[in-house]
Formats: sequence, C-alpha cells, structure tokens
Amino acid sequence: MTEPQHLVVTTTHDDEDAARALAATLVSERLAACAQVHAVRSVYWWDGEVQDTAEWRVDLKTRASLAEQLADRIVELHPYDTPEVIAVPITSGASGYLAWLGAETAAR
Repeated sequence: MTEPQHLVVTTTHDDEDAARALAATLVSERLAACAQVHAVRSVYWWDGEVQDTAEWRVDLKTRASLAEQLADRIVELHPYDTPEVIAVPITSGASGYLAWLGAETAAR
C-alpha cells in the first residue's frame, strides 16, 4: 500500500471564535488548503474524571508532507495543555479537489 499524499488533521477548541481564528491562521499560512469548523459534544477523561463539554472541531485538509509542521503549529497556537491533533489519511477523492488541495498548500 502506498503512503497517503493527503490528510485530514483534526483538533478541537472550546471557543467558536478561537476555533475559527485558528482555522483561518492555518489556512492563511498555507499549512492547510481549507478547514471546516463544527460544533461537537466531547466526552473524555481528564483530571481524574469524565468531562462532558461543548467544543468546536476543526478539520483541516493538507498534504501528508505538511503533517508535522501543521501539528507543531497547532500545539504552538493552542491554549489546551494537550490539544487533540490527529491525522487521518485521505485514501480517495475527486482528482480535481485533491489537485486543488495540493496546489493551495504548495507554497509551503
């Protein structure tokens, strides 16, 4: 199996405006071609107990070669002690969309 060329990198934020600002910064820096910001409800273990909070999920589309830079930048900009940063490979997609994704992040 070949290595994926494109990824969806996901993080979360507790504030909608901050999530949108993070998304805009990462896209303007060309670390991602685009981002979607979604309202979600997160249930997770933290500080010795189960947390249940409203969050904003940010899904960023990028080239696999930018994954480490993107993850580092998210951690740098994020206020959480341990921000979620996960990457899921894009194994298939519309050729025109994937070409656009590559072109919009090629400046990096």
